Amino acid sequence: MGPSLLQQATPEYLNQCRAAQAAEQQHSLASTNNWAHVDKPQAHADFDAFYKELAPLIDANDPASPAIQTLMAKHYAIASRFYAPSRDAYVGTALFYEDNADMKAFHNGYHPRMVEFLGDAVYRYARGNLS
Repeated sequence: MGPSLLQQATPEYLNQCRAAQAAEQQHSLASTNNWAHVDKPQAHADFDAFYKELAPLIDANDPASPAIQTLMAKHYAIASRFYAPSRDAYVGTALFYEDNADMKAFHNGYHPRMVEFLGDAVYRYARGNLS
């Protein structure tokens, strides 16, 4: 297997995505009283259901496959309850899962390759569907 989709991106681009995610999230938190509009327990339950649906597919599917990309629309929709991330910020969200030890442990609790797989699936989804 060659480098992941995310590994093919330049470090400069990945840092741009991290910055976009941080800025958009901060703006959203500030303008919505820390996401007062979001039913957080429901969002967390929906993320949990999503990860439980995705985990058994990881070993047999490519993150860029149509089946996985269709599923990623669900992930983006749940994430968008907080704020609708731009393409770069959505990629930055996947990088945050990788960079943050607690987030990495949480996601990889569903599957040992969840963070790596999600990173590539998010990257492909963002590049193909967001601007």
